[in-house]
Amino acid sequence: MRKAKDVDQLIGSAPEAIRGKLIELRKLIRETVPQAKESISYGMAFYDYKGRLVYFGPQKNHIGLYIPPPIIGNHKKELENYGTTKSAVHLSLDEELPASLIKKLVAARVKWNNKSKN
Repeated sequence: MRKAKDVDQLIGSAPEAIRGKLIELRKLIRETVPQAKESISYGMAFYDYKGRLVYFGPQKNHIGLYIPPPIIGNHKKELENYGTTKSAVHLSLDEELPASLIKKLVAARVKWNNKSKN
């Protein structure tokens, strides 16, 4: 698989079965932070808003949603039904995306970035 030059290419090169989820995830991020700059970083979709905001990309067994610390740690209770790491949430390929939770996590990172840049 070639490296994507932009998010459209990243989504277009993903397995057809998960493209809809990637499109939806992109839409959720854009709705939450329309002023974020979209690009590719580390081979994933990347959004910048006053610093690193969020990344996402298809993985073999899940879709990875990557949010720099401490956001995931601050929402451990709400994320207990998901695989997580310090900076990632593993979204199931077989279930609907948790839209309100994703928006909440992205909004929390926006708030964090706003406080960090003041």
